Amino acid sequence: MTHTHSPHLPHTPAERLHALDNLRAVMMWLGIVLHVTMVYTVRPMPVPWQDTISSEGADAVVGIIHAFRMPTFFIVAGFFVALLMQMRGAKGMLKNRVARLGAPFALLWPFLFVATSLCVLLFVHRAARGTWGMDASLVVPIPGHPQIATIHLWFIWMLMWFCVATFALAPLARVVSTHWRQRLGRAFAWVASSTFGLAALALPLALLGLGYVGGFMTSSGAFVPPLAECLHNGLFYAFGLALYHQRGVLLAHYPRRWLPYVALGWVLITLSGGVVKTEFEQPGSVPHFAFYSGLIYNLCTWFWSVGIIGLFTRTMQRSNAVLRYLSQASYWVYLIHLPLTIIFGAMLVGEPLSVLSKSLINITATTAVALLSYHLLVRSTWLGALLTGTRHPFTLPGLRVTGAQAAT
Repeated sequence: MTHTHSPHLPHTPAERLHALDNLRAVMMWLGIVLHVTMVYTVRPMPVPWQDTISSEGADAVVGIIHAFRMPTFFIVAGFFVALLMQMRGAKGMLKNRVARLGAPFALLWPFLFVATSLCVLLFVHRAARGTWGMDASLVVPIPGHPQIATIHLWFIWMLMWFCVATFALAPLARVVSTHWRQRLGRAFAWVASSTFGLAALALPLALLGLGYVGGFMTSSGAFVPPLAECLHNGLFYAFGLALYHQRGVLLAHYPRRWLPYVALGWVLITLSGGVVKTEFEQPGSVPHFAFYSGLIYNLCTWFWSVGIIGLFTRTMQRSNAVLRYLSQASYWVYLIHLPLTIIFGAMLVGEPLSVLSKSLINITATTAVALLSYHLLVRSTWLGALLTGTRHPFTLPGLRVTGAQAAT
């Protein structure tokens, strides 16, 4: 990974933004926080495992992280797909994405699905009966969620198909004249840098969310996801594709405007929380609840997503050894974290601890095990090369054994 020559912008297409690599790593780690706190919410969550204690603070944490984490993921993913398209062409991009997304999914999904299912059975049994055991009858099915699902890997599954669609549509882009590409690019840059333009992008998301509880889009985990999920996440992915081509304008604008965007997002998430609380306590008290709730929430999503991109581009552009290591480990942490959060959560069921204490213990334990397993079992092995394209040397204090170095 090379250093960039501009504070906000790659000097050439081959140079990656350290800021977005760092952002992606943080978003992956927030997945641990999200899945830990989901088991302590007061309001129902689309998971069959819940602790016997709850806290509205957990609801707030889940609502905040959910507002920007996956949208930001898809924006950054689209950005890097466009970068790969420019560097390697459509075929090269697809080959890279199949290797980095398709192959890990095919290899690891069976193991992770079984591990997650077993951990869920253990958690539910401990929560219901106070003992360790497995009884599938205790697992309450979640409507709209298939039993054989992509689990938390739905992101790389969906992203893989977005990349296939990008490859298939690439010839159409070449038909558009340079003049019209420039005009469309300028129009996108205006929408993406304008408060009103970003606000307008929330409207289709609110409409897509009408079929979901409270207007909040959630992933079904289905291998053939509903069209609404594809369109919802596809809008952020397409935004990322276009962002790459207008990076000269937008990656200079967002760092200057990140604070107003984030502040506006806080106002909106607070308003959203008030609307949800009112409806939760007095069902039917908010007219057209799903639409207005979803609209306010998705307004927050857009402002926070671009604001966070601006914040990282402004403050985390340079790479250092710690951030570089965490970025390299983040893919593995994302893959392995869900069953870890569930089994550590099961161990804490019934313990005389607060929600905050249980959450911090689980987050710490999951992070430690994920990073340790990455260093010992993944980083210097063929699996590390599969996930990141590089097989790093194996190192321990006082020991250095050089492994094979694969090309990125």
